[in-house]
Amino acid sequence: MRRVRGRWISVSQPRRVIAELMRTCHTIPIITIETRMQLAELVAARNGIPNPPSWVAVFAKAFGIVAKRRAELRRSYMPWPWPHFYETEDSIGTVSVEREFHGEPAVFFGQFRLPDQQTLTRLQEIIDHWRTTPVEQVRDFKRLLRLMWWPRPVRRFCWWYASQVAGRHRTRQFGTFAISTTASTGATCINLISPVTATLNYGLLAEDGSLDVRLHFDHRVMDGMPAARALAEIEDVLRTTILAELREMAAPANRTGVRSVEIVVSRER
Repeated sequence: MRRVRGRWISVSQPRRVIAELMRTCHTIPIITIETRMQLAELVAARNGIPNPPSWVAVFAKAFGIVAKRRAELRRSYMPWPWPHFYETEDSIGTVSVEREFHGEPAVFFGQFRLPDQQTLTRLQEIIDHWRTTPVEQVRDFKRLLRLMWWPRPVRRFCWWYASQVAGRHRTRQFGTFAISTTASTGATCINLISPVTATLNYGLLAEDGSLDVRLHFDHRVMDGMPAARALAEIEDVLRTTILAELREMAAPANRTGVRSVEIVVSRER
């Protein structure tokens, strides 16, 4: 048999951080529930905007609105010093962002504070800031950069303390919910593990405007029926509140289009 050749490759700091994060949350009993949302009207309204907000912004705001009504979406299970829940008054959404760092793709995490109170335009501005600003100049990313250089025992202790003991630190580090999606590449994750109670992701948009949306949740905090109701409420918010905001955003462009047509017609006359 021909000898197999290979080489050692050092694990980069970004990969070490992800490995430690997976170690932190691998014991969380994540359950996944899925629904197919009918969003044809929403898709049409979004397509009518010259520079529409991304689906991440759309879902972040919709989730924040529903979480304001449903306290279980703002709770975290804390095992120490005795099992209890830590519940926040407001939502903080964490979004995974891929950026190049030292010549390789790396995952960073940005956070939306109070997404339910932000406009879609503002949420999109934040996302654009994460995607285009140098990594070292993004506040949320700098915290992760500092963490990369901590010794592994210190890093592990800090994440254990945040995820198991201190609810306030858990919220600051991980947020109250997360959105992680790869749909823009034409593929989607079926299963996700995450340190937060609820993580949302979605699949590929169908031609009829339907979209498969998944909620991955900590079964220690909530059960399947409340999770299913939360997904139904998110769809309702998308088809009402978010749809109305998108139509309002499209209105100026439509009025500009009408004026342009009127000008062209008058000149032809």
